[in-house]
Amino acid sequence: MGKSSKDKRDLYYRKAKEEGWRARSAFKLLQLNKQFDLFKDVKRVVDLCAAPGSWSQVLSREIFKDGKNDDAKIVAVDLQPMSPIDNVIELQADITHPKTLEKIMEIFDGEKADFVCSDGAPDVTGLHDLDEYIQAQLILSALQLATCILKEGGSFVAKIFRGRDIDLLYSQLGYLFDKVICAKPRSSRASSLEAFIVCIGYKPRPGWIPSLKPELSTEEFFQDMKIGRSTLNENLVFEDEERKVAPFIACGDLNSIDSDATYTLDESSLKNISLDPVQSPTAPPYKKALELKRKGQLKITK
Repeated sequence: MGKSSKDKRDLYYRKAKEEGWRARSAFKLLQLNKQFDLFKDVKRVVDLCAAPGSWSQVLSREIFKDGKNDDAKIVAVDLQPMSPIDNVIELQADITHPKTLEKIMEIFDGEKADFVCSDGAPDVTGLHDLDEYIQAQLILSALQLATCILKEGGSFVAKIFRGRDIDLLYSQLGYLFDKVICAKPRSSRASSLEAFIVCIGYKPRPGWIPSLKPELSTEEFFQDMKIGRSTLNENLVFEDEERKVAPFIACGDLNSIDSDATYTLDESSLKNISLDPVQSPTAPPYKKALELKRKGQLKITK
């Protein structure tokens, strides 16, 4: 990475490295929390699609700040391995699998979560309609688990890609939460269609008991929930789905750092200051070498 690259001149990127965050996305959750006070009275948290762990870092530092909430529990779930984080229980698992739900409930001693969040996103293709669809499926997968594990009155936050059909998602979430807000943190680049859906006050659907089953698609999971989906009546009259526009809120002080701007390096930042690694490697080459050595399978050639 060259000295004049965009990342090096992005102050959020540099601040993340200086403050020990694993990614600049940590500032997005910090700004969302400052706007909505998401961590108030929170004891049990689930961070979905958590790797590399910047949101889990924020949750750990903020919830356990000043030595309080010693009985709080944070569970981070991702298919990829993560380096350990203080006060965070890490699960390398599939968020759509029932065993993942069972393991989380076991960790929480049968109690439901106060807050569920997801900063997950697909590898974008550049085809926005396709990227928007895949991201919507990822959100619905996270929402599946959230409906099974979130307590009544709890909160849910997830990354979204704003697009043509996002109002349908707003409408469907409105059946499950008292408030649904589209938020854009200052640390999220304005040039990006990325935003975050903030859902406050979970209200389970009457008579509907969510149950994770590997064979069910997200469409089949939510089909009996009656959340304003389109239907074709017996008289062949088509009733379209309800659509809503969620309130939009920009989070962060307007005088704070502009995430789309680049800044020249000042003299102090040009000094050779050695920083500790923000995370240890999850699968270093020497780890496999040590395993082979213990088994007597390591061959050393001269």
